[in-house]
Amino acid sequence: MSDWFTKLKNAKKSCIIDGNLKKIHYDFGDGKEMVEEYDLTTNCVTRRAWRYKKDLKSESAWEIEVGDPEPNYNVEEKCMIREDPSQPFVSRRITKKSLEWRIRNLPYPVDVYSVTIEKETYSLIVRTSNKKYYKKVLIPDLERLGIQLEQENVSFTHKFNTLIITYQKPNKLIEFEKALFEEIKQIQPKNYAEDVNNCKPS
Repeated sequence: MSDWFTKLKNAKKSCIIDGNLKKIHYDFGDGKEMVEEYDLTTNCVTRRAWRYKKDLKSESAWEIEVGDPEPNYNVEEKCMIREDPSQPFVSRRITKKSLEWRIRNLPYPVDVYSVTIEKETYSLIVRTSNKKYYKKVLIPDLERLGIQLEQENVSFTHKFNTLIITYQKPNKLIEFEKALFEEIKQIQPKNYAEDVNNCKPS
């Protein structure tokens, strides 16, 4: 199995069940933490977030890798200049057979877009022929496993001002996810009320 699988297996882990979600908190012992949330119906990751310790006393905010960005309810920011909510933004989904990205607030017709792979950086390059939009979308899932990107696995559609990009999962990724979920099933969940702060990004 891969080095990444070994790192996950050796990490300090805790687990809680919250409704239909199983939440796993990984502590890698090097200042890095990861939280994954699994849908117990599909066994797919619905959310993945990372946190890094800046120094011995402080921690950074959670960075969302899979799932929608965290809403910001900070009252102090009401009087500050904020990013236009109509600007394009990316969210990620994982299904049984594919990796998926949704780029919202893109009004251009589907024939304007191109999505090409960049093997060296494990990225998808999203462009519009009218030069109104450009985005490099990283695929850390494949980079961690050293799985090369293939253009034939990429497809996309456009509807409701949203570009939906799909990357068909390689067999190696599917096998990795199955093996990891078998490991996760062995982790005994703790009481939700006691452990919620560990397993819920905020």
